[in-house]
Amino acid sequence: MAVTGVNLLVVEDEPTVRELLCAALRHAGFTVASAGTGQEALDRARETSPDLVLLDVMLPDLDGFEVIRRLRELHRAAAACRTGHIPVVFLTARDATQDKIEGLGLGGDDYVTKPFDLQELIARIRAVLRRTSGDPTALLRVADLELNADGVQATRAGEPLRLSPTEFRLLHYLMTNAGRTVSKPQILGRVWNYDFNGDTGIVDTYISYLRRKIDNGGPRLIHTVHSVGYVLRGPKP
Repeated sequence: MAVTGVNLLVVEDEPTVRELLCAALRHAGFTVASAGTGQEALDRARETSPDLVLLDVMLPDLDGFEVIRRLRELHRAAAACRTGHIPVVFLTARDATQDKIEGLGLGGDDYVTKPFDLQELIARIRAVLRRTSGDPTALLRVADLELNADGVQATRAGEPLRLSPTEFRLLHYLMTNAGRTVSKPQILGRVWNYDFNGDTGIVDTYISYLRRKIDNGGPRLIHTVHSVGYVLRGPKP
């Protein structure tokens, strides 16, 4: 999904982890504010009206569960609030089942345990935003190729495609831009979230992997635009 104009609030008491998260999320296209304590998080939420809060459970003053209770009260009381719900993704080193039950029971939308993979975390944030906003890009279709972003599933002519996480992200990006040529640097930045030292060869490699799985036996959907990049489009009538 497009993230332009999406505001996130990162609440994490460990400065190094907080800075890493903020940098990665900004690079992924989000606008990011941050806080190191529960009280600071409540203050920043009032100031920034975040679209989603990434919330550490273990904070030095209020724990994350108390923060989410107060966030809900703030949001319900806000006259400008349209949805009555701020999506919350818990981020914590505590993996006890009871903690997850409590967090999700309080209205948390997802629960990520440290250590975590940054790209997976970003994908889960986007999935929560899609679910809570009703984003139509959660289900994409081009000819007989279908992709369900929330279910992390893709099919061609009804047959499931076995895709790696990177292949899935690449296919999702191509399908959200169906019919439009995207350059290799654009693909590199959006799918890998960093520039790979400017080497776009990794894009060619993964396009080749996708073609073997998607264009095997059916009309070709992924096309090369020489000296530019690639385009995914349906077959011509």
